[in-house]
Amino acid sequence: MMSEKIVFTVKGKDIAFEPNQVAYNKMINEMTMENKVAPSHNYLTRIVTPETKEALEEILKLPGAAIQLAGKVNEIYVPDLEIEVKN
Repeated sequence: MMSEKIVFTVKGKDIAFEPNQVAYNKMINEMTMENKVAPSHNYLTRIVTPETKEALEEILKLPGAAIQLAGKVNEIYVPDLEIEVKN
């Protein structure tokens, strides 16, 4: 898994994230069928760089922003594994 910075420009503002396995696992463990937004929001606030935290806070006020951003971060952060079934 990557440990480098991931930077997005959202509504004209740069927001940088530094995802890590501890934060990712915590988000996955907090998710339930009824609770997806809060774990995504918390995950993003855990991994955002201090210098872009204010920009993130503004974006997170928008409906659906937390889930969309967390999804984009994880598209880059989480590797695609090739898994084969062997009989």
